[in-house]
Amino acid sequence: MASSVMLTDIVSGEDFARIEESFRRQFGLGLESLGADGGRIAEMCSEGFAPEFCRLVRSVPAGRERCRHDCLRSLNISTETGQPYIAFCHAGIVHVCVPVMDGDTVLGGMLFGKCLWDKPCSEIHEDISRRLNGLGLSQRDITNSVNTLTVVPGRKIHQAAEYLFSLLYEVTGLDVCVMNWRRQRSQQQSEIGDVIQRNKKKPIERQYPYEAERKLIGKVRIGDRTGAREILNSLLGTIMFQNPGDMGILKARPVELLSILSRAAVEGGVEIKPLLEKNVAYINKVITLEDQEDICAWISNALNDFIESVYESRDATKMSQIKPAVDYIDASYDQPLTLADVAKVSYLSVSRMAHLFKEQMGVTIIDYLTSVRIGHARRLLLSTEKSCSKICFDVGYNNQSYFTRTFKEMTGLTPRQFREQNRRDNAGKHMLRQRIHAIPGSDNTADRVLLAE
Repeated sequence: MASSVMLTDIVSGEDFARIEESFRRQFGLGLESLGADGGRIAEMCSEGFAPEFCRLVRSVPAGRERCRHDCLRSLNISTETGQPYIAFCHAGIVHVCVPVMDGDTVLGGMLFGKCLWDKPCSEIHEDISRRLNGLGLSQRDITNSVNTLTVVPGRKIHQAAEYLFSLLYEVTGLDVCVMNWRRQRSQQQSEIGDVIQRNKKKPIERQYPYEAERKLIGKVRIGDRTGAREILNSLLGTIMFQNPGDMGILKARPVELLSILSRAAVEGGVEIKPLLEKNVAYINKVITLEDQEDICAWISNALNDFIESVYESRDATKMSQIKPAVDYIDASYDQPLTLADVAKVSYLSVSRMAHLFKEQMGVTIIDYLTSVRIGHARRLLLSTEKSCSKICFDVGYNNQSYFTRTFKEMTGLTPRQFREQNRRDNAGKHMLRQRIHAIPGSDNTADRVLLAE
């Protein structure tokens, strides 16, 4: 949203100094700040933020124009999606933009990177030389400047992007509500895209996934937001894969899901009358939507609304009794736990705790502990290089065979298969991004497609 408010009106020099000092201490990289128009804000740029390579590229008019275009594109995509945008710039080096927004007002962005993911080699030199062909730069100067670039592994770049995002909004106190909504929407489209890609590798099945629908009902009944969202996005991905471009089906199926969510909420204790009133409002809204992303966001909002209703409808006294137990499991899942340990923190007998927990949460204590442990195991498999056996012990299991069997029961894959499949999918997306960004002047449309695939 266009605004006369500028980044320098909101973020003080002291704020930037704190952000820059902390970020450089953690990752050794400088920052470059842009206004909402993509122009550089000199007083909010780290000293020496542009390495020798970037100065060389910008020494010619065509190079400066390409850099300006890249910065503006990164700013637009990051503010549209509400999350850091990581890419290779037109010259072939890492380029990251973290959006700076206050509510829905775009103030600008903070950039970092200007480095390589891997040590310079013949393939990297050839790629960069090809990208810079036509700028009239000396091949010797290009080679020498590339060799001076900092090398930062891809995983560390992603960590730096998330760190800067959190640091920026913590220091400045900017409103992140809209940003979080955009991030959630972008993440939802990415998860749906993953489902579609997986479906492409399987024999075509036109049968509607009623088993997933049944699991969704169970997640809503117990108020499991994360689990319910994952299943919902899987269902939406399957619907879109089986009915590509059919807006009638893309509206009708989510409306059917709306009734499913309503039934689950009622089974979770929600009063039927206010729920039906919400249904009418949601159905009136979906009639006006003509974009599949809007439809997905619409049903996701309904899911969150209904789960919140389930929480509000529960017996407050009973929930307050088991809350210490839930918190204890969430904090101590990696330790050996017994039912007596869990009951003790709530000052209840084992039998009373087991009864209340199942009554209010819809699952047994053991099942809840298992879901927490496997959830953390999944995150560790995707975000670390730890071995499967190390992760087994890190999440509270002392038997790798049992851990593997439990993980497969919950995800359909062994831990190793889960990690390898996700890495293959992510590697494919990364290679596709590289190919698109290798094309001079690749436009925002291509980038937006990648965010959903």
